Order: sequence, then structure tokens, then C-alpha cells
Amino acid sequence: MIIGVPKEIKEQENRVAVTPSSAWQLIKSGHQVLVETQAGAGAGFPDSDYAEVGAEIVGTHAEVFQRGELIVKVKEPLHSEYPLLRRGQLLFTYLHLAANRELTEALMASGVTALAYETVEVNRRLPLLEPMSEIAGRMSVLVGGYFLAKHAGGSGTLLGGVPGVLPGKVVVIGGGVAGINAARMATGLGADVTILEVDLERMRFLDITLHTAHTLYSNESHLMELLPQVDLLIGAVLVPGAKAPKLINREMLRRMRPGSVLVDIAVDQGGCAETTHPTTHHDPIYVEEGVIHYCVANMPGAYARTATQALINVTHRYIELLADHGLEDACERQPALLGGINVMNGQLTNKAVALAHGMPFSPPKV
Repeated sequence: MIIGVPKEIKEQENRVAVTPSSAWQLIKSGHQVLVETQAGAGAGFPDSDYAEVGAEIVGTHAEVFQRGELIVKVKEPLHSEYPLLRRGQLLFTYLHLAANRELTEALMASGVTALAYETVEVNRRLPLLEPMSEIAGRMSVLVGGYFLAKHAGGSGTLLGGVPGVLPGKVVVIGGGVAGINAARMATGLGADVTILEVDLERMRFLDITLHTAHTLYSNESHLMELLPQVDLLIGAVLVPGAKAPKLINREMLRRMRPGSVLVDIAVDQGGCAETTHPTTHHDPIYVEEGVIHYCVANMPGAYARTATQALINVTHRYIELLADHGLEDACERQPALLGGINVMNGQLTNKAVALAHGMPFSPPKV
């Protein structure tokens, strides 16, 4: 199979979907790998590394899409890439369609079969999303702590405190992969951490593993009680494939102290705050109701090399499966891939995305 690896064109996105080592494995298995020039440069993988293992370096974005039978990306196609997609082609990337109707309709119109990393589910886990959730969770405390600094517009609170001064208060909404990684980082800094969660078994697990963090059943009343004392609020809520629930409204934000920080990790799925809208790494924050909002839609892209390596660790086996066997046989060998199919033959094949947009749903037929 001809595997195309285009350079990411989303603003400040430096990750790449295939590393030289994974390209070598694919080429060794008899596949042709096309890599757009400079596709891996931002993650520390120059063209020469790809050429050395036998990949073909392609000069233009359009040629990768034109020749590639399986297009492997990191982020969703942007508007300029819509015309490059075609019927009979496989697209494998993060899509987050529930928050993007325009992209959903464009994929349906193109005839491409689009598989989303974030909806491949194995034993109630999302293995292709987890590494990015881990990075975003850990990063949320780093950026939150930075923007709490007075010179960055924050309240001037140090999360870890010092002897004689109480630490900052961190509230994490959601105890999943992103939430537990945020809590681990925050407790490691010495912050006072509370995790809001609805799954009681999950709370028991968090209570056992995070000895200094507190758990609290997640509801609006409990959140309202906590907000006046919160320095850093982290939204780490995920409903697989669906829009994130809006758990934070303006009235709640008004209860927070001026200069406190909200990091909304769920921004890719529409965000869990009423006031959330996507930002970029070059212009990452804005202020609503006196609260600094950090809502960068590709947080792990800031640590492009680590994020690329972590992504390939989990995606390579699926890319190899699709390349070796084609979609139908790959789905038979790994049924979880069926859940990754979001668009096929011009139809929406993911129920959560269809519900988010009020569009018809058809189960994938391979």
C-alpha cells in the first residue's frame, strides 16, 4: 500500500504521524511511504532520516494526497485540504468531528473513509488518545502555574506555596487519563488538589493512588462551593466521540477570583466551559469574567518530539494492520478499528457524532 505522510498545516502543529523508525518498519513489510518534505522537522526528524530508511521525500502537499492510498496525519484536515481527499482513500488521524460540522460534511462529500484515533475503543479504553491525554494533563499544570504568575496576568499565586504560606488550590474536573495526569503533576508540585468525578470506583482508585489529592463527587453544587477558593481549574472531561458537556457557565466563573486560571483540555471536543473557544500556542489565552482561559486546541503539539514518539507507540500497529490487510481484513483482525470509522461512503458511521450534529447515522459496513 502507498502510505502518505503530509506535513501538518494546523497553526503551530509540529507533530508528525510517522517517524523514520516506523516508516522503516512499513517499508520492510513491502509498503511505499511518501513523506512530504519537512514533515518531521518540527519534531526533530529531518528529511534525511526518512530518506535513509527508504521513504520517498515528496515536494508538495497535494502530491502526498494524490498518490497516497492511506493518508496518516496527526490533526484533522483543514479547509484547504478538503479538495485533496477522494473516494477510495483511507484517512487515519485525530478528527474530533462532534465539534466540527463543516469538516464532517466535507469528509462525507469527499467519499473518503475517515478513521479517528480518538474513537478506537478497546476494553472501555481509548488507547490512541491516551498518550495525548497524558501529555495534555501534565502540561495543563505547567501552563496553569505559569499563567498564575503576576507578570502573565494571573493572581500571583505559586501552586506549591512555601513554608508558612498555603499552597494554591487546583480543581480537576474528570478523573480519566487527562485528569489523573493533571492531578499527579499538581500534587507533585505540592498544590492542594481536588478531583471531581462521578464514577465511584474511579474515585476509589484515585484515592488509593493519589494519596495527597482529595476526591469529591462531581455535581454543580460541589463545584460552586469550590470555585471561590480555586486558583487553577482544569477541565478534563471526555465523552468518547461526543461533544464535551458544558459543566462551567458564566455564573460559575464569576465566583472565581480575578486572576485565577481555567485550562480546558476538552477544547478539541468543544470544551467543557460555556466561555471556551480554541486558541493557539502563539496566542494561548484570553480573559472572560476575570478568569484567564487557556484553550489551546493542540496542547501536545507544544512538546512535539515527545508527543510524536508517544503517538507512534500506539498508532503504528494499527497503521501496519491497515496497510498489510486493507480495511475489511484489518477490522476482522482488530474489531476496535470499526469504532474508529467515523465517515464511510458519504455517510456518518459514528453514532455520537451523528447525535451531536442531528444527522443520520449508518453503522459502518466493511
